[in-house]
Amino acid sequence: MDRTQKEELVSSLHETFSGAEMVVVTHNLGLSVKQMEALRVQLREAGASFKVTKNRLTRLALKDTKFEGLADLFTGPTGIAYSNDAVAAARVSVKFAKGNDKFVVVGGALGAEALDVAGVQALATLPSLDELRGKLVGLLQAPATKIAGVLQAPAGQLARVCSAYGSQG
Repeated sequence: MDRTQKEELVSSLHETFSGAEMVVVTHNLGLSVKQMEALRVQLREAGASFKVTKNRLTRLALKDTKFEGLADLFTGPTGIAYSNDAVAAARVSVKFAKGNDKFVVVGGALGAEALDVAGVQALATLPSLDELRGKLVGLLQAPATKIAGVLQAPAGQLARVCSAYGSQG
């Protein structure tokens, strides 16, 4: 890799860090190409991405970004999962790590807030933004549905009483 390619890589990584909301730092301890592709597919479906990184170049790319505090995590065979969603990268990475002992979550950051492994795992258990929106809509619609049911109940009872009197006569 020559100097211009390294500069382009650092610039590309810097843009990635500038645009991401969540970054998860991982260690790849011998994943096969097939396993790595499965990870990338799962991340892509969740709206996240994954890159294998060169530590020295990544540390350079972290400068002047909100993820600058992650520089110490870049030792050994590292990769980054990142997303604009606050939990997508964490959820998929933690789930994949549970099923594969050659993939280890080292830490991460949500915005400027650095997270240890436990923090990333806790974040992975939170519902996504779309799930929260769905729950909120459900909560807002539930009272209206209950009110409509309560208002219709007396009318239904009145109709049954009238029907009963009609059938007696």
